[in-house]
Amino acid sequence: MKHLMTRWGKSLDKTNVLQEYPRPSLVRDSYLNLNGEWDYCINQQKTTEEYTGKILVPFSPETDLSGVAQIVQPEDYLHYRKRFSLPEGFVKERVLLHFGAVDQECEVFLNQTKLGEHKGGYLPFSFDITDALQEGENELTLSVKDATEKSPHARGKQKLVRKGGMASIFYTPSSGIWKTVWMESVPEQYIEKVKVTPYYDESAVGICPITKGTEKEVMVQISFQDEIVYEGSVSANKETKLPLKNFKSWTTEEPNLYDIGLKYGEDEVTSYFGMRKIEVKRDNKGILRFYFNDEPIFFSGVLDQGYWPESLLTQPSDEALKYDILKLKELGYNTIRKHIKIESERFYYHCDKLGMMVWQDMPNGGGNYNITFVTYLPNGLPWVNGLLKDNLYHLFKRADKEGKRQYREDLDGMIELLYHYPSVVEWTPFNEGWGQFDAKKATAQIREKDGSRLINEACGWFDQHGGDMYSIHNYLRKLKIKPKKKRVVALTEFGGYAYPVKGHMACEKEFGYKAYQTAEGLANSYRKLWEEEIIPNIKNGLSATIYTQTSDIEEEINGIMTYDRDVIKLNETVIKEMNQKAYKAFWKEM
Repeated sequence: MKHLMTRWGKSLDKTNVLQEYPRPSLVRDSYLNLNGEWDYCINQQKTTEEYTGKILVPFSPETDLSGVAQIVQPEDYLHYRKRFSLPEGFVKERVLLHFGAVDQECEVFLNQTKLGEHKGGYLPFSFDITDALQEGENELTLSVKDATEKSPHARGKQKLVRKGGMASIFYTPSSGIWKTVWMESVPEQYIEKVKVTPYYDESAVGICPITKGTEKEVMVQISFQDEIVYEGSVSANKETKLPLKNFKSWTTEEPNLYDIGLKYGEDEVTSYFGMRKIEVKRDNKGILRFYFNDEPIFFSGVLDQGYWPESLLTQPSDEALKYDILKLKELGYNTIRKHIKIESERFYYHCDKLGMMVWQDMPNGGGNYNITFVTYLPNGLPWVNGLLKDNLYHLFKRADKEGKRQYREDLDGMIELLYHYPSVVEWTPFNEGWGQFDAKKATAQIREKDGSRLINEACGWFDQHGGDMYSIHNYLRKLKIKPKKKRVVALTEFGGYAYPVKGHMACEKEFGYKAYQTAEGLANSYRKLWEEEIIPNIKNGLSATIYTQTSDIEEEINGIMTYDRDVIKLNETVIKEMNQKAYKAFWKEM
């Protein structure tokens, strides 16, 4: 594989790695970033006495930016060590240590005192380390195991062994620490999190501060563009609805956000929120459509895997995250489908600020999939879609009870983590049958946790007839749409047109669903696809499209951009024109 690098990777300052505040939903002035050089070793022992090199955290050892470039195998242990001293005046009363994500399982120690364990590679976790701290230098160590597809844990597109015709849609694994590690200091009584719920139809916002302490009230100040619109107190650990008359809606054109200040005893934090709602209703012709802030909406989006050539799952910089969002918005798309990956929280923050809607996938897990069953069968015999029940756990590689329990726990964790961000408007619990099981139960679980967003219950195929949309993946056939009686019709993957740009490819092998050798041929086919298949089907109920995909990734060269983001492969004028034609055709039907 060729070692490509984006402009942000090339300009990386190793002494100043991803220093941005990692939790925009709850900001505190106490912040100590632990990204940078750590000691590491890879062995086959649970402990180590010797660290063999340096690794640049939070880049996984498989990445070039980490300085290691070695794949962690299932039999390996990945060990980390970081020595640090706390700045003078940093400690208030308690000190909290946060990990953005560590893939897949880890044990964490401070000064040889075990802080705890964590399973699952996509969600943040933290420890109160106050009692384990010592004067002067402290030693933080981790022991990590990552079995990738040999474990039932969530793994997304990561794969150790890639074989067969569809091997190219899976990528190099990413082990260990891959999101920011940081600390903060808090008073004895502090705000742990805040849950904010927009009640659009009631012109109100629900504020629920989750606290650690005995105080029963939290002071709240809400402002919009520096003008205070509410000031008062709310109950701790209980939702209070606050009036918000004549509020400004959050939209992609005007991503209006309100600022929140919260004070609980000596603790002070800031947050923000947006006022918006998303629902399903019938249009004036009786066809089910998506409605956003009481207006019908057509979602024109892009499948986004969130991979980078030099750093895999971890963005090389905050600006890199913003670039992809801004470029897609500039091209006229209004939606990103974040594909089976839970991003850095800063991604969702940028979508909130810039006005980009997000469809959020749950990362898939389970056993090693039978590609004949989950891919070739539903593509070759599409009539089976909707007939097969997903309680056939052995077929779907979901026989492991612990893996199913972990999935449910992680699903709750993802919703709780991203509930805050107004840009997130949809949840996808399963994609293309990968580790799918009991999808209707997953939908019920999501509804109980969050009734304010759309659900795509089974994306692509193995439809279980639930959720808010009838989801179609179509790469091979001419698109024919008919309205559904109970769900909105959404084309949740299509296109995938491949075009090799020499000098910007990571692999010699090339994969795409249709291949073109010139930029002109690619653009003409993209235009033809929209004009002959997408736009004519809007009148038949088509209400969302997700084009595959943002960028090339390894062997998969069907991106709008090259993997290194240096070349926009698809003609930008054509993309903008097709998006505008689709929106115009949609509104013509309303």
